[in-house]
Amino acid sequence: MINKEIADALNSQMNFEMYSANIYMSMASWFDAKNLTGCANWMKIQYAEEMFHCTKFYNYINERGARVLIDGMPAPATEWDSPLAAFETALGHEQIVTSRINDLVAQAIEAKDHATVNFLQWFIGEQVEEEASVDGVIQQLKLMEGAPGGLFMLDRELGQRVFTPPAK
Repeated sequence: MINKEIADALNSQMNFEMYSANIYMSMASWFDAKNLTGCANWMKIQYAEEMFHCTKFYNYINERGARVLIDGMPAPATEWDSPLAAFETALGHEQIVTSRINDLVAQAIEAKDHATVNFLQWFIGEQVEEEASVDGVIQQLKLMEGAPGGLFMLDRELGQRVFTPPAK
C-alpha cells in the first residue's frame, strides 16, 4: 500500500492534469473562434495528452491500493491577446507542471517509495518533450511577427498534428 502523503500528492497531480486539459481545450476554443483551426487542433491534441497523463496517474494510484479522489478545479482563462500569448501561456503552464513533477519525485525519494520514483520517470521525460514542443511553436511565431502569411502556414502545419497514445 502506498504512503498517504504520496497518494495525496499523486491525487493532486492527477487533478492538475485534468485542469491542464481544460486549459488546452479552452485555448482550442479560442483558436477555433479565430478560425485558426490548425492551432486549435494542436491544443486539442494537448488536451488528449493531458487526459492520457491524468489516466496514467489514476491507474497508478488505484494499482497501489489508494483511493482516487477527483477535486473541483478553477475555470481556465478564455481569452488571449494573440496566438503568441496563448502559446506563451501554455509554455508557462508546462513549466509549472515540470516543477510539480520534480517536487513529486523529491517527495517520493524522501519517502523511499521507489515504485513511485520509477513511475514518475516517464513524466520527467514527457515534460522535456512538452516544453520543447510548445517552445518550438513560440519560436516560429516570433520569427514570423509582422508576416501574417507565416501564421497561415504555421496554422496549416499545426493542423497535421495527431495524438498517438504512448506505449504503456
